[in-house]
Amino acid sequence: MRKVIASEWMSLDGVVQAPAYTDEDPSGGFKYGGWHLRYFEERSMKWLIEGVSGAGGFLLGRRTYDVFAEHWPEAPQEEQAFAQPLNTLPKYVASRTLKEPLGWQNSMLLGDDIAESVAKLRRQDGKDLLLIGSTELAAALLAHDLVDELRLMIDPVILGGGKRFFRDDGVRRRFTLVTSETITTGAILATYARASAEAQVGASAVPLPRPPRNRA
Repeated sequence: MRKVIASEWMSLDGVVQAPAYTDEDPSGGFKYGGWHLRYFEERSMKWLIEGVSGAGGFLLGRRTYDVFAEHWPEAPQEEQAFAQPLNTLPKYVASRTLKEPLGWQNSMLLGDDIAESVAKLRRQDGKDLLLIGSTELAAALLAHDLVDELRLMIDPVILGGGKRFFRDDGVRRRFTLVTSETITTGAILATYARASAEAQVGASAVPLPRPPRNRA
C-alpha cells in the first residue's frame, strides 16, 4: 500500500486560496492573490522539488489540473526539475465535466466515486501519491480518511478570510509531527503523519490544574 500525501501552501489562519497568482481565484471577493510567493526561497524550493520528484503520481482537482496543464508542458528550462516529473508521471484528475482523453500527457480521470477510486490507487504498490493544492479534493479525501500525510508550508501571514484548507465538519483527526523547520522568510515547512488507530482513540491527557474559584 502506498500513501496519499497532501501538499499545501497555507497562511497562519489556514487560508489556501490563490497562493500563486493575483487572478488565480478571486471568488468571494478575495483580494490577496499571489500572497505566497514572497515566502519562497532556495530551501523551500528544494523541499517542493523533493516532494514532486519522489512521487509515484499526482492527484489533482479540476482547477489545479487546468492551471498545471496550461503551464507545465511548456515550462522553461529553469523549471524543468519541477516540470519533468509533473509532465511524465501519472496524473489522476477529479472532475465531473472533463472528458477523456485529457490533453496533458499521462492524465486520466478518476471514477465517479472519487473516494473509492483513490482508495483503489492507494492499495496499489509503488511510490506515494501526491495531492497538490486541489483543496476540494483534499477535503473529500480527508472526510473519507484517505490522507496519510500532510506537507504544509505555513507562511507568517494572516489573510483574514478566503478559502481554508480545514473544514468545520465537527470531526477530530489526530496527526503526528514528523519533521519541521523554519526557513529564512519565516515560513515553516512541516510534515504531519496521520496518527495510528490507537492514537486516534487517544491516550489520557495530562489534566490541567483548575483555577481557584472566586470566593468573593
